[in-house]
Amino acid sequence: MKKIKFVITIVVISSLFSGCALNKMIKLAKQQELQVSPNPLEVHGNDVKFDMSAVLPPENLKKRKVYTINTTYQYGDKEIEVGNIEFKAEDYPMTKTTVSKASKSFSMAYDAGFNPGSLMIQGIASNPKNGKAKRSDKMEVAVGIITTSRAVKDSYATSYADHGYNYSEELIPTNVDFYFSQGSSYLSQSIATDGKTNKSKQTDLTAFIAEKNVTRTVTITGTHSPEGSETVNGDLSENRAKQIEKYYRAQMAKYDYKGEADGIKFIIKPVVQDWTSFKMALRETSLSDASKAAYLNIINGSGSFVDKEKSMKKLPDYKEVFKTVYPKLRTAQTEILTVKLKKSAAEISLLAKQIVNGEASNDVLSTEEFLYAATLTPSLKEKEGIYIAASKKDGNWVAHNNLAAVYLEMAAANSDNAMKYVQDALTQIAIAANKSDDGTIHANMGTALIMEGSYSQAYDALVKADESATNELKSNISSAKGSLEIRMGDYDKASASLTKGNNSDVSNFNRGLANLLTNDFDGADRELNKVTGSTSVGSHALYLKAVSAARNKNNSGVLDNLKAAVAKDASLKEMALSDLEFKDFAVSVSEAIR
Repeated sequence: MKKIKFVITIVVISSLFSGCALNKMIKLAKQQELQVSPNPLEVHGNDVKFDMSAVLPPENLKKRKVYTINTTYQYGDKEIEVGNIEFKAEDYPMTKTTVSKASKSFSMAYDAGFNPGSLMIQGIASNPKNGKAKRSDKMEVAVGIITTSRAVKDSYATSYADHGYNYSEELIPTNVDFYFSQGSSYLSQSIATDGKTNKSKQTDLTAFIAEKNVTRTVTITGTHSPEGSETVNGDLSENRAKQIEKYYRAQMAKYDYKGEADGIKFIIKPVVQDWTSFKMALRETSLSDASKAAYLNIINGSGSFVDKEKSMKKLPDYKEVFKTVYPKLRTAQTEILTVKLKKSAAEISLLAKQIVNGEASNDVLSTEEFLYAATLTPSLKEKEGIYIAASKKDGNWVAHNNLAAVYLEMAAANSDNAMKYVQDALTQIAIAANKSDDGTIHANMGTALIMEGSYSQAYDALVKADESATNELKSNISSAKGSLEIRMGDYDKASASLTKGNNSDVSNFNRGLANLLTNDFDGADRELNKVTGSTSVGSHALYLKAVSAARNKNNSGVLDNLKAAVAKDASLKEMALSDLEFKDFAVSVSEAIR
């Protein structure tokens, strides 16, 4: 029994010594040195990250004890655990004579309600053996969070797919080849080298001319077969072409073209001593490869045109070539370029409205004309009606994609119903995506997701869109990606994207912000100066210029820019008074803008 009492006495004494040690640790901890960087805290991306270092005085750590610096963030009536730094006595064997140092990186997910708030620490001395602990009072080590990175403006890549309609003048070629007898430029009616007589071709050409199609050019290429002298062949080619020109002009006079004829340009192209047509015709013959090679060796060899033709005459199958190939080379190849008949833009626009109003059938316009009609009106409501009707015509993916683009523009212009329009756009995008993988669809998906606040998914969609994008769309995508990269906290990447972006006010603003966040203050001011007069972002650009001045310790720059910003947008006054970017200028800022 006495033994048991002795043991209890020992435990009690040990407990007393332990409690005394913990108290001493808490007392000495008041001399600890704490540093938080950055201070104030800053949000980048979706997180508030900071480093904390702690230095404990000598003898702070007692044998077999632990000292913990517990870190919390308090805002409003809420408190969240952030993490801790732990000092174990056994890890610091020289603690009796030297300071004990430790550091750690922390991160907490940002919440819009964090400001105003404070980063708090509390020291805890504990004995792992018996679980006893002593706590210090909580101490504030950082106040509030700088949110400059959240100033980023959403940039959109809303994209209309090409309507596919060519509203420019189009020329339709009509080709007629007339054939001639050997050595003659007389147009024999009975010659039918390609299976159709010249007479029949003349009849067709006459009917064509009688229709008075709007014609731009008539190009007639006269050719000859290889036999004959240079002089004879030259005359033949030109005379054959002129024979057709003469016939064509006679028919225009017959059908009373009058002044219309003056607008038609006749181009006569005599082709003399050229082997191109011969080679093409030779390939189509049934001659053996060896025989064809023999002709080509002569043609591609040295000597004059006449000499080569004489050499070919000595080949064993020359009579066959003369009979089957040469007649095809005695031609006047005629190409007539006429203007394709099209509806005027006004007519297309009117018909589209009639279709939308149920006053005309949707088959009075082609799909391409229908889609083009939507580009002829600035009204988003009218565009919507046209694209809805076009999508019902044949389910064309372009109609669904462009209808989505209309809804996205409506969402951007109408904050009250923005989410409804975004959902309408997503429905149309889904339909279009089932029909095509075009980059414009992915760009619109990215825009819709940005508006919805689904930034990570939006970024993936824009990366996909960028793979096939060109020209203006590519620059718009780069601007949108840059805005998202700022939100992600990757400012170097954002700067690279924005450099390739468009030149809109929002892009210039975001470029300035990205430069500011990478401490390129000259670059920030240069970009922000471009948009200080903007009605959409001018006030916020001036505000960021004040932030840039504050980081450069430029008091006058802070005050001048804040005054100008508040003059444009009075709501920025309260923001400036509580913004920790201006904590070193609090008094002068308060006096300047109140």
